Amino acid sequence: MAELRKNPLTNDWVMIASHRQNRPQMPKDYCPFCPGSGKVPDHYDVYKYDNDFPALSQNPPTPDDVANDFFETAPAYGKCEVILYSPEHTVTLPELPTEHITKLVDLWVERYEEIKKDEKIKYVFIFENRGDVVGVTMPHPHGQIYGYSVVPKKLELSLANAKKHMEEKDSCLFCDMLKAELDFEQRIIFRNEHFTVFLPFFSEYPYGVYIMSNRHVANIAEFSAEERVSLAETLRRTTGMLDSLFGYKFPYMMCMYNEPVNSEDASAFYHFHIAFYPPMRSADKIKYNASSETGAWAHCNPTCPEETSKELREAYARFMNND
Repeated sequence: MAELRKNPLTNDWVMIASHRQNRPQMPKDYCPFCPGSGKVPDHYDVYKYDNDFPALSQNPPTPDDVANDFFETAPAYGKCEVILYSPEHTVTLPELPTEHITKLVDLWVERYEEIKKDEKIKYVFIFENRGDVVGVTMPHPHGQIYGYSVVPKKLELSLANAKKHMEEKDSCLFCDMLKAELDFEQRIIFRNEHFTVFLPFFSEYPYGVYIMSNRHVANIAEFSAEERVSLAETLRRTTGMLDSLFGYKFPYMMCMYNEPVNSEDASAFYHFHIAFYPPMRSADKIKYNASSETGAWAHCNPTCPEETSKELREAYARFMNND
């Protein structure tokens, strides 16, 4: 089964993908993403791999006959791709050279541009899950790209607020937020010519840093060649900083936010950024999303962003000193 079902309480769509429950457990000595597996080329640097068990498909099955006058279903239309970061099975982003990560950025751009050619796709979401704590079962370095046929509710809300801010203030909400963070200074972790890394004023996670482009661009494809290299280096340093926090490979969810595609033009009021959602609140304690966060979307950060920013700057200094 693969279909979309509308939640009438939120007017949002839920992906029902029960076929993914039957994914085979890979043998411990086999990785489909490693050269020699027969699934990928014998030689590659970065590589796009169509998901073997996609939650969304450009040729989706007919939804089950469970809809009625009240409940709605829709075909699970979309695209699910796996993006392989390297042929090396255990390497991670901070261990890769900037030149290699730039190839990854270029592949993200290529896939963003290609997926949006499908006019049924309304949002292209690039992300990475890292670590057992966030449910990763395949250690080979990879991320994913989902092409949704609707704009997910959280992104819809963000877009609506950004548009309202533009209408009321005649300025970009994200540009104004970045300026406010730069003026306050205490939550800035590091900054270069093209990007700023900071722990937001409203951070829901103790170490939930943002990467934001200094220049107003609405999507990753708008970056110049120089900015792409800078993004690669910024990603390397940010993930290296997180690994340096407690001296182990730090788990996280990394989410890349671009403007929607094949929808209203949001280029004037939406702004490219990357958000990290790391589940750790200390070296050995996990920040679980409990009832308040899950049931009410009322987040509670058990740490003070101004204090954890100091920890992150110290971790960044350690990474740079050892680099």
